Amino acid sequence: MMIFKRLAAVAVLLVLSGCYMPIRFDAEIDINRAGYYTFIFDGYLAKVELYQGLQEGKIEREEELLQVQQIKEDFERDSAVSGFQYYEKGHFRVKYERSGDLLKAKTMTFFRRNEYILGISYNSETGQISMLGKSLSRDIKGRLRAAGLDTSGELRVFSDANVVSHNATTVKPFPSKGPDYKMYTWKIQNLLAPTPALKIQAR
Repeated sequence: MMIFKRLAAVAVLLVLSGCYMPIRFDAEIDINRAGYYTFIFDGYLAKVELYQGLQEGKIEREEELLQVQQIKEDFERDSAVSGFQYYEKGHFRVKYERSGDLLKAKTMTFFRRNEYILGISYNSETGQISMLGKSLSRDIKGRLRAAGLDTSGELRVFSDANVVSHNATTVKPFPSKGPDYKMYTWKIQNLLAPTPALKIQAR
């Protein structure tokens, strides 16, 4: 039975092998009623494939350093990345900040579309702005934790817009940013926490 459980955990890692996974982080999104946003992320990520190979002893030090250099170059191609530092076992720290007009750009994805961790999108037909974290099934989340990977952190969204739905842990007025601003906070304790979600009626 133990062998089957370990094989199942490995299978999940193989499915997610191309993914970056947030491990510990602090993130903020400031989005106003006009659709202008600023997204800031400061935290630790893991490259699942690299982590898996190191855990299984399949990746030697030379190959590890080569992959780390490739990951570093991958991130630093994005001008929003202001810091990258590798630690160990496929884990590294990234500082990221991006601003823009969502009504024009339509989407903002961290880290990018094929490495989705969190995104904001604007639907011009409904006039709604949606924020959504990456969604994984409860089964996959449990198996990732069993393999030694987990996530924790805090996400804060500041907005003066009309928020029509959300699943934030707490909500409170935040007048220092403006008279109508509120702060929506998600306190993520582990992978089993609900996926952060919020919708704004922009028009």
